[in-house]
This record gives sequence, structure tokens and C-alpha cells, in this order.
Amino acid sequence: MQALLRPLADAKRPSDFEYVAAPSTRRCTGSSERKGSRWATVTYIAAVALLAAVATWHAVPSWAANGDILERTQLPTDAQASFVAERLVYESDGLRIVGFLAYPKSALSGDSRLPSVIFNRGGNRGFGATTPRMFVGLAKRLTDWGYVLFASNYRGSPGSEGQDEFGGNDVNDVVNSLQVLDHLAFVDRDRIGMWGHSRGGMMTYIALTKSQRIKAAVIAAGMSDLERSLTQRPELDAGVAAQCIPNWTTERAKAIEARSAVRFVDSLPMNVPILLIHGTTDWRVDPLDSMDMTKALHASQRPVRLLMLEGADHAMIPRRDEYDQAIRNWFDRYVRDLERPPEFVPHGK
Repeated sequence: MQALLRPLADAKRPSDFEYVAAPSTRRCTGSSERKGSRWATVTYIAAVALLAAVATWHAVPSWAANGDILERTQLPTDAQASFVAERLVYESDGLRIVGFLAYPKSALSGDSRLPSVIFNRGGNRGFGATTPRMFVGLAKRLTDWGYVLFASNYRGSPGSEGQDEFGGNDVNDVVNSLQVLDHLAFVDRDRIGMWGHSRGGMMTYIALTKSQRIKAAVIAAGMSDLERSLTQRPELDAGVAAQCIPNWTTERAKAIEARSAVRFVDSLPMNVPILLIHGTTDWRVDPLDSMDMTKALHASQRPVRLLMLEGADHAMIPRRDEYDQAIRNWFDRYVRDLERPPEFVPHGK
């Protein structure tokens, strides 16, 4: 039999592989058995061996830890592009999670370490999932600004293992993105920002309660009050929450509490400046989510700025240029330059 390639079960490096030959199928038979039974046995064993090898190949190897990069594939870009974009597979809680990475080409030859931004997408499962085409467009802007960009297609998304929990354990896929960046020599691990859109805003709020490494955050059209969203859009209850959130019918109140940042403001860090941006004509996430969150952050003396874009929808159209500039300015101040956030305790004459 032709040898089959599989990773070693106890390998300590991604490059550790061995060739494993399929089991021998020889046996003593009479001439009357040799016409069909021998080849049936060979075919069966070969099929079993092939399936086992494929299953082993796709499983998270035993050497992997959270944030370890398992696969890297370069994405096509324009020949004149000044950046590199890649599709990654990384480990998160024993699952293979798809992510996307982009960085300026100059990062590979320079000695300096660059600031980075983790982008948290909206939607659920396949809806709103990051695609290569979408990511390349986003990557061009962020790398032009001088940042490394990483985006996770959380568990339950196309290509990723596990179940989308809409703000449950899938937040670990965001937090473990920090370890992905730690593996890259051109990333400054002390200058990392986070940007979440829509459901990604909810993911960002929760991630901020789990890590102290985020220097600044941008929440765009972010969901901060799940109860309001379910009331205004009843289809989200049966179509998203009941299908994604574990124990939804028996632990509904607890699940809403854990996914509504306006209810856990006191768990957010005191020193992370948060920029909230919302379009005034957004029907997917009520602009009141950002207004109420701003009020709560301000009352707790946490650094916050609210930008309402008049006439902009959920995607910030037609105010995209203003939206992008606000994000760049925020990250430049608090991530690239590590500017200290202003004092929010009342003071002055």
C-alpha cells in the first residue's frame, strides 16, 4: 500500500510528521477465494486507514495551545498591494478556528514592532462571517495606517469548528487572538487595540472583562442591551438566541445579563478608552444602545467618547469616510502612541 501522511500523535512541533504504512492485508487463502474477497478486504482496510489519517490530520494536534497557529495560507491581492493578507487556522479551546491576518510588506524586513488591531465581526454563524474579499478590503485600510490586522471567524462560522454561542464561550476565540499575535515577531504585544461591529461590539465588551491587554476599543453600531434587541426584533429570539445560546429557554435571564454590557459596566477596565460610533438611522441595533452605554460609562468615570453619525445606517453609509477617520484617530492616540486617557473625575473651575 502507498504510505499515508499524518501528524504524529505526540508531536511537539508542527513540522514533526511520520509516514505510516497501511496494515498488511496478506492472508492464506485457497484459489477459490482470491477473486473477490482479497480485493474487498484490501479496499476496506485502505478506506478505513485513509479516513483515520484524514481525521487525525484535521484534529488539533496534541502540541497545540490556545493561540497556536496551525495553518497559514496567503490570500491573493493586487500585484501593487503594499500588504500581505493570510488565512489562518489557530487553536482555541481545542477547536480549529479560522482567522485572517494582514500586515504591511515592510514588516517582514524591518526591525520595529507594529501596533495591531483585532477586528470582531458582526452577525452569527455564516451570516456576516468574514470572507477573504471582505478582509482584503479592510486590510488595505488598516495596513495603510501602519497596523497589523487580525480577524476571527468565531467557532460555528464557516470553516471553524464548534458552536456559535453568540457571546458565550466563543468570546474565547477573540481573547485567544492575542496569543496568535504574540507568535508574530513584527507585532508589538503591548500595543493592541480592538474594534467590534454590531454583535462584534458585544464580543468586544465581554473580551475587555477577560483581558487587561487591550489598550483602546472602538465599538461601532454595538449591541449593549440584548433585551432591547430581542424586543425590537423578535425574529432574533427564535432565529438566533434559541439556536445559538446554550440553555436559552431555562437560563434566558442569565444569558441576557451576561451579553448586555450596559448591565456589567463595573466589570470593564477603568483605563481603556472606548469610542462608541453609531448611525442615527440604524434599524439593526438601536442607537440607544450606544447612548445608554455612553451614559453608563460616563457615570462610572470610564474614558468614553460617543460619535453619532447623522443619517448613517448600520454599515455607517453614507458616512464611511468620517467613520474610518474617527477610528484611525482613536487607535493612533491610544494604541500607536499609547497616549494616557484623560481624567474623567469631575474637575476644573
